[in-house]
Amino acid sequence: MITLSWLLLIALAGGVLAIVDGIWRLRARGGSTIIGIIEIIVAGLFVLSLFLTGIPFGSLVLGIATLVVLIVALVTRGRLGMTLTLIALALIAIWLVLENRWIVIPGLN
Repeated sequence: MITLSWLLLIALAGGVLAIVDGIWRLRARGGSTIIGIIEIIVAGLFVLSLFLTGIPFGSLVLGIATLVVLIVALVTRGRLGMTLTLIALALIAIWLVLENRWIVIPGLN
C-alpha cells in the first residue's frame, strides 16, 4: 500500500514535470532530441521507482540523475522556455534535500 505524504507529492510533481519537459523538448523545432529522450527515460524511471520496488536503481540515484539531466537541459535549452525546467529542477532538489534529512521540517519528513 502506498502512503500519501508530502515528500511523495513533491517527488511526483517534479518527476511528472520533468517528463512533460522532455516531451516538449522532443516536439520543439530545433530542440535537443537526445536530451529530451534521456530526460523522459530517467524521469519515467524516477516516477516508477517511487511506486515499484523492482527498479534496478533506487529513487535516490534516479532523483540525482534526473537532477543532472535537468541541469544539462537548462544549459542547452535551445528555443524552449526555462520555466518548466526550473520548476522541475527546484522540486526534485527540494525532494533530495528533504529525503536525505539534510533539513528537517516537522510534518514534511
